[in-house]
Amino acid sequence: MAYYNKSRGSRGDKGSGKKRSSSFPYQNKARSGRRDFTASINPSKFISHASKSTQEVSYEITHKFTDFDFVDKLHANIKSRNYQIPSPIQDQAIPSILSGKDVIGLANTGTGKTAAFLLPTINKVYKNRTRTSVLILAPTRELAQQIDEQFRIFARNLDLYSVLIVGGTNIGRQISELRRSPHFIIATPGRAMDLLKRKNLSLESIGTFIVDEADRMLDMGFIRDLETIANQLPATRQTLFFSATMTPKIKQLTEKFLKHPDVISVKTADTSTNVDQDIIKVGTKEEKLDKLFDLLSQDEYEKVLLFGKTKFGVQRLSDTLTKRGFNSVAIHGNKSQSQRQNALKSFKTNRAKVLVATDVAARGLDIPNVSHVINFDQPATYEDYVHRIGRTGRGNATGIALTFVGA
Repeated sequence: MAYYNKSRGSRGDKGSGKKRSSSFPYQNKARSGRRDFTASINPSKFISHASKSTQEVSYEITHKFTDFDFVDKLHANIKSRNYQIPSPIQDQAIPSILSGKDVIGLANTGTGKTAAFLLPTINKVYKNRTRTSVLILAPTRELAQQIDEQFRIFARNLDLYSVLIVGGTNIGRQISELRRSPHFIIATPGRAMDLLKRKNLSLESIGTFIVDEADRMLDMGFIRDLETIANQLPATRQTLFFSATMTPKIKQLTEKFLKHPDVISVKTADTSTNVDQDIIKVGTKEEKLDKLFDLLSQDEYEKVLLFGKTKFGVQRLSDTLTKRGFNSVAIHGNKSQSQRQNALKSFKTNRAKVLVATDVAARGLDIPNVSHVINFDQPATYEDYVHRIGRTGRGNATGIALTFVGA
């Protein structure tokens, strides 16, 4: 395993002495030798070695999935996914949700939060056989899509169906699907508000309200939308909030909208304990690209999530990588929903080795087996950094995160 900084050199580079062209599309007319790096976060915060959390090691799982009071068809779907032992958040949250309690779930990314709220909620709706439905809010289209995909897997043969309410897709079709009174409405706040204003979305029959990645929801400025939606829900309902952090604003929201919740925390650290983190010191934009090409040429860089700062820069970097012979795709806000889904599918199925993304992909996405996260552009905040590197080292795997900094 290689780490990179100025004092230790660049061990493990393939072809590090190879002369490269001084002309790169990514340079945006920058003069050779000109530096273009921000230093809003102390680089020392990007250096940490993976270690096992003592809290995680000491936690003892008290259930198997077969212990939960799920209907037989749901148990069959769980078994088909080879799920046997729940994660800590699932082990603790599922019994509380099954009992009908409101829940605040705090856990690091990659710990199985989606299944923690989907499984007991699917069971509840199937057993009750009523027309009450579930509203799930997620901060990004990609996360909402991922939740919908998981719902379809777990709800197979249960005669339950969902509607995905996100921007960038045909709103007419969504309106048509809402008229069928779906059991699960999985939405982003912006499109949900749009349909509420059009009076095409009614919240009168919502029996369960779930907010996923609540901290990210607030970071993205959805607090007013969240409050507007929550205020239109029936007073008698079950409410579940899941988040990686408990900020004062989230605490204020939970006190307002949840009733005597069970607070379940399996959060172990500010950054993933399963991620080796280090920096790469570079001086010029040309040197920065050279180093990136060298890294991606190494065999161990099997599946790389590469973060950039702007939509335009991300697309340009992805195009440059493709021209250099790396299988690269990009996701950012200028992409249509279908383009973003196709890019994610290519990356998940290993047709693309590199996914270049803005922070739209930094939260909530469950992309299996990401070997490396590379911060080509530094994140705006340390919290963004935490969420970025959480895409690797998921579950019991170990990942590597590297961040470019100015020399």
